[in-house]
Amino acid sequence: MSAISRRNLLGIGAGAAAAIGLAGCGTARPGDGAGRKVTAQARPKPIGDGSTAETGPQPHQPPKPEPLEPGQTPPQFVVFSWDGAGEVGNGLFPRFRRLARDHGASMTFFLSGLYCLPEAKKHLYRPPNNPVGASDIGYLTDAHLKETLRNVRAAWLEGHEIGTHFNGHFCAGPGSVARWTPAQWRSEIDQAVDFVTKWRTHTGFTDVEPLPFDYRKELAGGRTPCLLGQDNLLPTARELGWRYDASSPGGRQTWPVKKDGIWDFPLQQIPFPGHSFEVLSMDYNMLANQSRNSTRAPRHHYPGWRRQATEAYISGFRRAYETNRAPFFVGNHFEEWNGGIYMDAVEEAIKHIAGSGHRDVRLVSFKQFTDWLDVQDPKVLARLRRLEVGERPAGGWRRYLAA
Repeated sequence: MSAISRRNLLGIGAGAAAAIGLAGCGTARPGDGAGRKVTAQARPKPIGDGSTAETGPQPHQPPKPEPLEPGQTPPQFVVFSWDGAGEVGNGLFPRFRRLARDHGASMTFFLSGLYCLPEAKKHLYRPPNNPVGASDIGYLTDAHLKETLRNVRAAWLEGHEIGTHFNGHFCAGPGSVARWTPAQWRSEIDQAVDFVTKWRTHTGFTDVEPLPFDYRKELAGGRTPCLLGQDNLLPTARELGWRYDASSPGGRQTWPVKKDGIWDFPLQQIPFPGHSFEVLSMDYNMLANQSRNSTRAPRHHYPGWRRQATEAYISGFRRAYETNRAPFFVGNHFEEWNGGIYMDAVEEAIKHIAGSGHRDVRLVSFKQFTDWLDVQDPKVLARLRRLEVGERPAGGWRRYLAA
């Protein structure tokens, strides 16, 4: 479910983020099917009530990352991520899992904890500053909850990351996540983990296999509802040992920095074809600029809007790929807004990015990108950060990153 658009509340103006809101390469490479390590799965060892299980190392992971060599061109990292990650019968979760397999991509799925809790047990959820059981997104039916669990299980086994989108998605009013304290964020996270790791107890399902990972160990980061509340989340994230956060309300296409010891991976301002301003790299922000938050605008707009959204993603990728090689981050929702045109745009962008002719491109999860960052020489990363949006390295990469 979408969150609420917040036009111009952050001082970025009607351009760069006029709708700050909700918030493949021809050769084998780490991150594609040809470069992945295939690890035999151990016999599952149930954890707790059997909702999750230890199954050994995650399959289909890229080789261990290595530091850049002096003068080496940085890879072009691209991360596609999904907020909520629920399967509600529209087939979008399996659609993009299949697309990822076809193009050797790994992605990050930010699972909402409530998508593992049946509505009949909503009294178990105690959201900070909100009534017991309240939520600004809907609880799933039992059938959709089962499909979500099956897709999350399959996604992890296919090499994707499972992060968190927390629970109730509160974006407005006194209960907004923007007002939560670090202690309240801790409560929200503990509950999200509890719902994911105790779904068998809460649902009584016996016909669904356990999630094949220890979620407490798996969880390395998340994205807050509506991109709100990061400042008070970060101290808690650090205490929990999280490695990154993807909740910044709007960034630029430059190399990332750490906030409070946590890697900060913001959605990015990217070119918006036909306009002088830029748009955030998320489907909802495309929608907010095109149809003023309407999810069912007149159909005659759809072909043009689909092309515009596709070209925006491709333009953002191309600008980074051809210049500073800053990582490209894209956020999405499994939604069929305006006839599903944003899902089509994401699919076409993935096909383009993974296409032949783009060398050294790695379609990875946030966790895999964090692994790469953590082994790089800090001086090299600092040099990369000096490159502005669309700035090529003076003298070429060999000279710019020489020893």
